[in-house]
Amino acid sequence: MHAYKKKTFKKKSMDKDMPFVNIEEPEVAYIQRSNKTFDESWDFKKANTKEFTHCFHSYPAMMIPQIARRLIKNFGNKSELLFDPYCGTGTSLVEAKIQGINSIGTDINPLARLIATAKTTLIDLQVLDLFLHDFTNYLYSISFNLEKQKLIVIPKVTNIDFWFSKTTQHKLALILDYIANIKDDSIRNFFKVAFSETVRETSFTKQGEFKLVKNKSNADKEDWDVFGIMISKLSRNKKGLIELKNHLTKDTLTSVHSFNTINGIPNNIIKPESVDIVVTSPPYGDSRTTVAYGQYSRLSNEWLGFDYANQIDKMLMGGEKRRTNHIFRSQILNDVISTIKNEDKERVKDVISFYEDYEKSICNVSSTLKKGAFACYVVGNRTVKGLNIPTDEITAELFEDNNFIHVETIIRNIPNKRMPLKNSPTNVSGIKSSTMKNEYIVICQKQ
Repeated sequence: MHAYKKKTFKKKSMDKDMPFVNIEEPEVAYIQRSNKTFDESWDFKKANTKEFTHCFHSYPAMMIPQIARRLIKNFGNKSELLFDPYCGTGTSLVEAKIQGINSIGTDINPLARLIATAKTTLIDLQVLDLFLHDFTNYLYSISFNLEKQKLIVIPKVTNIDFWFSKTTQHKLALILDYIANIKDDSIRNFFKVAFSETVRETSFTKQGEFKLVKNKSNADKEDWDVFGIMISKLSRNKKGLIELKNHLTKDTLTSVHSFNTINGIPNNIIKPESVDIVVTSPPYGDSRTTVAYGQYSRLSNEWLGFDYANQIDKMLMGGEKRRTNHIFRSQILNDVISTIKNEDKERVKDVISFYEDYEKSICNVSSTLKKGAFACYVVGNRTVKGLNIPTDEITAELFEDNNFIHVETIIRNIPNKRMPLKNSPTNVSGIKSSTMKNEYIVICQKQ
């Protein structure tokens, strides 16, 4: 069994005479990989993470574009097809398009798929301008059309009066009615993305939270400038789209899907050994105890009429608790499970459930890559019951079990990734600790 103790690894230094210095990180497996380094050049502290269509919509724990961009240039400069098995809002898909590479992404969350699709769809700007002008006229005319306003139907949203004022509900429904009558799919998606952000910003939710938490200080607010916020989002997104279109030098194909890589890869979408590079950032753990993607998206998903809006977190990786006797193909992970199980036999089920899904997903993703192709996983090492789980080491081991070699692991600080400031590693109400401050970029190559 592996011991858990302080581990020393190399950190890249700015001093040319001493390029590497040793630093320590507590509570991780003692295994030392010689090709594991701390590199501050991957922090991108001052980088603009909202350039191009990356500006479209906020989302939890997004991989910043500069990381995807650099990974593609370093390990996929001759690639023809990129795959992102947990694509979220499409950061790597946009970056693939910028570098002239076809891409395929998949995600279970319908809001994430909507955003990823809109960010990678090149709309005719003249057509878009016609709709933007028409929308402005619609908002002006509707304010004088009381009969039309009376006919507006507010969609069924769980506890809608708890999350939105009556005035806001009515204004959002007026916008949604306009969107529903847009026949062009790409234009309609463009408007839906701006609408989704408007929904979130005009709700009573705490804007800095990923979970659905009511901001009591805004509970009586009735006068949100709903129309103004919507127009502002549309204008900002149009600028991002123009910037992307002006930057492209090659036509590429991008497709976004809903299949779950835990269950397999549809051959009609991705053929075995057809992918040149995988660039992705998988979840850090199950949504219930880490980043609540489903809760964050729920109000938008319900307003937009997506099915299963209340069930997203259960459908995501590790969403359903499993048995506790699964033997993993990573010995480090087996040791982690044993340690947590001794502390809490119920809590360990969450960990097992997530990593069992993660193991299946990596096995299936591995089958899509060509020989010599690279899998680049940007992961976080979460803490459970006070134990730091080395997901980076686990990821490397799982790929090695699928006939990959571990090329390197780069450790970076997280200066600008949107993460909760605190989480509950013990899963006990009221007990909080700081969330992870580093990410690990694990790079493996298929043999």
